[in-house]
Amino acid sequence: MTKTEKVNFVINTLYKLYPEIPIPLDHKDPYTLLIAVLLSAQCTDVRVNQITPKLFAKADNPYDMIKLSVEEIKEIIRPCGLSPMKSKGVYGLSKILIEKHKGTVPQSFEALEELPAVGHKTASVVMSQAFGVPAFPVDTHIHRLMYRWNLTNGKNVLQTEKDAKRLFPKELWNDLHLQIIWYGRQYSPARGWDLDQDVITKTIGRQSVLQDYYKNKKS
Repeated sequence: MTKTEKVNFVINTLYKLYPEIPIPLDHKDPYTLLIAVLLSAQCTDVRVNQITPKLFAKADNPYDMIKLSVEEIKEIIRPCGLSPMKSKGVYGLSKILIEKHKGTVPQSFEALEELPAVGHKTASVVMSQAFGVPAFPVDTHIHRLMYRWNLTNGKNVLQTEKDAKRLFPKELWNDLHLQIIWYGRQYSPARGWDLDQDVITKTIGRQSVLQDYYKNKKS
């Protein structure tokens, strides 16, 4: 297959599997999405979705959030891990949203990335899922699959993002990054991987990945 044929195969397969694409993190507006994405660092979406209702019952907007202390926020979000850092980020960004943005989440990458604890990936998720701006946030699933599919060299997530944006049509970015996440979880996980179920990797995967898979399966 040519690179173009591989890309088209990925797009067509993902749209057949996921014609409707749920957003993994529960939220009701840009602010609650921003907080949920921040909490998801090194934590599963399932765990985040268990914790955010408790947090948002007390504060689902920046004005109520800063009425809580950092310590109170930390206790609520403790099960998500990294709670000392994340609680300071949640409080700090809420304060800045009030002081600089009239309590609303800004609709630009630059302004989002200026907020405490908000990196490029978090900003990209918010821009794409909250505001519909084309972005291609790369998480561990996308990074792993793009490498398995021989669509990136796998050096780092920034390179993977550049390759994804170069290969896939811009108008599909927001759908595709979610579809790849769901596909990675269901058919191409890091552990417990069954290549027979992973039709995309089995069809277009890089040879070294396929060889390693069968070698490990035999051992």
